[in-house]
Amino acid sequence: MTESIVARHASKEFTMRYHRTIKQITIAAMRRNKISDSFLAVDDVSFTIEQGESVGLMGLNGSGKSTLLKLINGVMKPDSGEVLTRGRIAGLIATGAGFHPQMTGRDNVYLNAAILGMSEAETDRKFDAIVEFADIGKFLDTPVGHYSSGMFSRLGFAVAVNTDSDIFLIDEVLAVGDRPFKKKCMARMQEIRDEGRTMLYVSHAANSVRKMCDRVLVLEKGVLGYDGPVDEGIRYLQYDDTDAEDVSSEDNQDNDDEELGADV
Repeated sequence: MTESIVARHASKEFTMRYHRTIKQITIAAMRRNKISDSFLAVDDVSFTIEQGESVGLMGLNGSGKSTLLKLINGVMKPDSGEVLTRGRIAGLIATGAGFHPQMTGRDNVYLNAAILGMSEAETDRKFDAIVEFADIGKFLDTPVGHYSSGMFSRLGFAVAVNTDSDIFLIDEVLAVGDRPFKKKCMARMQEIRDEGRTMLYVSHAANSVRKMCDRVLVLEKGVLGYDGPVDEGIRYLQYDDTDAEDVSSEDNQDNDDEELGADV
């Protein structure tokens, strides 16, 4: 099979700074206190994903999942090792990523589509499908800076799923959606999977990962701790979140409805 995503000993380091001003740094240095610390968000990670595979990327908060996704997407470069991809990449790696807050939803559709590699003519052809999927009604012509997180998610996901791509990346988009939106997203992601595209799905929701993926990667403090079948990966994480997932869905629906009324 054709290799779609390859990571070879990839590492990404970040620096945490404890002081911001020159005065604070000077005083800390005089007292011989630490001014900064470095840590590896992704630590010597290696794996291969074949074309057409659907892979879940799981781990506790702070384990390095989003950083690894950004390395794959090309938003960041590894400090050592390499991350290689084949073909066009699309998806949603952060709610509101690629949106300009002062521009309307309509204008941001074209902006976001261009960032994902779509031409203006291609966006014109797909515009109605994007708007229909997003289902944000009259707010399409409102500046997105007034959108709730749920509306950001709808619009961003709508653009991403209408982009022709070889690799589809998705990072917790369903965490901010209401129940009908989640159902629509899952159905569309299943279509993407059935089309034979490579999919990398970041989620804490064990049930969603079971439905969408045939394999799981688990990160632990930046290190790849597990790579294998889904059920074993969920047991490795000691996840048993069926009840929590149902409660979260209801809570998110209530929160999103409140945001829609308050923010726009």
